[in-house]
Amino acid sequence: MNDPDPIEQRLAAAQKAARAAGAHALDLFHDRGLLTIETKHDALDMVSRADREAEDIIRVALGAAFPDDGFLGEEGGAQEGRSGLTWVIDPIDGTVPFVSGLPHWCVAIALQSTERTEAGIIFQPMTGEMFFARHECGAWLDGARLTLSQDTRVTNSLTGIGASHRTTPAHISTVISDLMARGGMFYRNGSGALMLAAVAAGRLGAYYEPHMHPWDCLAGLLLVREAGGKTLPLKAQAMLADGGIVLAAAPGAWADILEITRNS
Repeated sequence: MNDPDPIEQRLAAAQKAARAAGAHALDLFHDRGLLTIETKHDALDMVSRADREAEDIIRVALGAAFPDDGFLGEEGGAQEGRSGLTWVIDPIDGTVPFVSGLPHWCVAIALQSTERTEAGIIFQPMTGEMFFARHECGAWLDGARLTLSQDTRVTNSLTGIGASHRTTPAHISTVISDLMARGGMFYRNGSGALMLAAVAAGRLGAYYEPHMHPWDCLAGLLLVREAGGKTLPLKAQAMLADGGIVLAAAPGAWADILEITRNS
């Protein structure tokens, strides 16, 4: 009998944990008027007990199943492990849409080794959609494999744009101006993870953000690559430590969006 595949086991467990955390967050979303909203770096960098409780659900579930794994979470910080694998967790990516009553928020979980992202999931509780991917094994939306079209261009699709307090307004405005000058159009919904999943699903042609934290982007970047798209080269340990620039696109949109973002 073959031994269980450790990555496949973890991918299945992560999906289950994300569904549980997402269900809890969805309950709180429907009663969000009762939540106390706190701010971190600025007035739009928000957190509530929904974020903390959802992350706790994920940590407890995955920690019980894989006690030697490490953790890096947006709310709970880092916890060293012994297995060489680290769970990178954003319990609610899109907290501003969440507290505003908008549907654009999700649970994002990536499984990181010292060299690469081994697996990732993005779960959107409002729609019930589960995106998941595994290194060199493909990307999926529920039961359908994701394969990006070679015909997607910046001129026949929307380009997702992300920004935060770590982004200069002048740079973003120049990127949007250059994109539109080339015949493209921008899109933003407040969740970088969901917009990366949308690139992998062919709903957006590309996504760009000058700086993202690892918990926001690792799962989505893997989804795009495994669906046949392109991303910037990723230095795993540097991204885990500091985050960094994120660019992802369908193959036919890559050259244009790369030039736009590098020249802006």
